[in-house]
Amino acid sequence: MGRVDGKIAIVTGAASGIGRACARRLASEGARVLLTDRDVSGGEAAAAELGAPHAFRALDVTDPAAWASAADAAVREHGRLDVLVNAAGVAVLHDIERTTLDEWRLVHQVNAEGTFLGCQAAIRAMKVTGGGSIINVSSVAGIVGDPDLAAYCASKGAVRLLTKAVALHAARAGYGVRCNSVHPGFVDTPMLDALVAAASERGISRAKLARAIPLGRFGEVDDVAHLVVYLASDESRFVTGAELVVDGGATAR
Repeated sequence: MGRVDGKIAIVTGAASGIGRACARRLASEGARVLLTDRDVSGGEAAAAELGAPHAFRALDVTDPAAWASAADAAVREHGRLDVLVNAAGVAVLHDIERTTLDEWRLVHQVNAEGTFLGCQAAIRAMKVTGGGSIINVSSVAGIVGDPDLAAYCASKGAVRLLTKAVALHAARAGYGVRCNSVHPGFVDTPMLDALVAAASERGISRAKLARAIPLGRFGEVDDVAHLVVYLASDESRFVTGAELVVDGGATAR
């Protein structure tokens, strides 16, 4: 029997990176997963890798109607929604002086507003069936600053405190819905590759970044996915409003 056996889960950003790993790990532990992403080809490939009863659905996390449709589909097809993993995210490698307003708005639309809309849709579905677990993927950049990630830091900081507000609201209302945030450090994903490429002109390399991590390596996507499974499972039934860091010790100093 798996740790999340029989639970119904939606995972955003599931076409690649941390989202894909979360979908894969939840499925391996017995959940039925609805993988979602704007990347249709990548999402369909990820769902095909898992096979039935897992499925893919195109979802733009900035679209309220799309969120409502996805949550309704989970309830219609499976009777309930137990888990939401808000893993979709984007980053722009610019300091405050170089960040444009359009870049600022894009990062916040996906990272902060997308998570907000996901929490709303999940609570609406979960409170009817007695509860669930919302897991918001933030970042260590939502806890400590980075001079070259102005918009990203602000958006992930918003996710961090939104999570706590959602957790307290759901607890006070007696919904049985828990909400926690996960804060990865540098994890080996396509997003990391893009950030390293953008920073290469300043002498920043993968090796240099890895050496700066106390454990001496980048995180792997499963390092985050294992934590997500814990938060999705009943093992964490007394954990809500928490922020859990997965960063190889980077924020310990």
